[in-house]
Amino acid sequence: MGNDGGSIPDRRDLVRTKPKAEQADKANQTRARWFFCALSKRRLQEPVVSCALGKLYNKDALLEYLLDRSAFGDGDTICGHIRSLKDVKTLTLTPNPARDEPERPQFICPLSHKEMNGGQPFVYISACGCVFSQAGLKTLSSTSNTDTLDVCPQCANKFDRLKDVVMINPSTEEEERMRVAMEEKRLAEPVKKSKKRKAKDEAAVDGGEGPKKKKASAPSLNPSIAAASRAVVKSLAQEESKRKAEMSDAVKSLYGDGLPKKKETFMTMGTFTRVSCSR
Repeated sequence: MGNDGGSIPDRRDLVRTKPKAEQADKANQTRARWFFCALSKRRLQEPVVSCALGKLYNKDALLEYLLDRSAFGDGDTICGHIRSLKDVKTLTLTPNPARDEPERPQFICPLSHKEMNGGQPFVYISACGCVFSQAGLKTLSSTSNTDTLDVCPQCANKFDRLKDVVMINPSTEEEERMRVAMEEKRLAEPVKKSKKRKAKDEAAVDGGEGPKKKKASAPSLNPSIAAASRAVVKSLAQEESKRKAEMSDAVKSLYGDGLPKKKETFMTMGTFTRVSCSR
C-alpha cells in the first residue's frame, strides 16, 4: 500500500462506511396502489370498493377477508379498520378505452378523461360512489362559499363537498388525518345493544326479576248486556224446574232420582245388567 508503484488508498478504502438503505421504487409503489387491490394484490376488477382511508379493494377479496380474517397474511394491517361492508363504498368507475394494454390504467375521469394512474389526485363522493379527478370535480363545483351542497355531475345526487369528498390513495399525512376523522365519527355513533344484553339490563333495573309479563285482563262487559244475560239464565232455570215438576215418576227415573250413586265394586265396575222382559 504505497511506495510500490500501485494505487494510493483513500478514505473509502481505509474506513468502512454504513451502506445506504435500499429505497423502494416509487414508480412500482404508485403502480401497485392504483392498478392492484390493496388486500389481494390482484389487478383491480369491478366491483371495486374503497374505505374511509381511500384504499382500493376488489369486493370479492374483501368479502373473503370478512368471512375469514386469516385468509390474507397482512389483512389486519391493511384493512383491520373495516368491520363490515357498511364501512366501504362501492365505486362507480369509468372504464379506460385503452385498458386492454397492460401498462395503461383500467379507469379514467369521466370529466377530464385523465387516466387514474397516480399522476394526479382522484377523489370519490361517499354519498353516491362516483369517481372523478380532483381537478375535474373542482371545475364543476359551486363557487358559493355559504352553500356547501353540490350535485354530482354523473348521477345528479346531492352531496356536501366538505364532508362527502374522499381522497383516493392519499399521502401518509393525509391518511393519518382521515384516520383520525374516521375514529371520531365512530365514537359519535350510538351504541347498539343486542337483545340478550337489553334483557339483562332490564333485569338489573327490575332488581333481577327480569321483564315481567303483562297479565291478560278479562274483557269488560256492558252492564246492560250483563243484566240481560242474567235475566235470561234465570228464566231458563225456572222453566226447567217447572218442566221437571210436571214429569211422571217413570220419566223422572230416566233422569235419575237425585240420590248419590252407590259405590261400585270391582265386580260391577264398568259393567251393566241387561233385563229381559218376558211376554
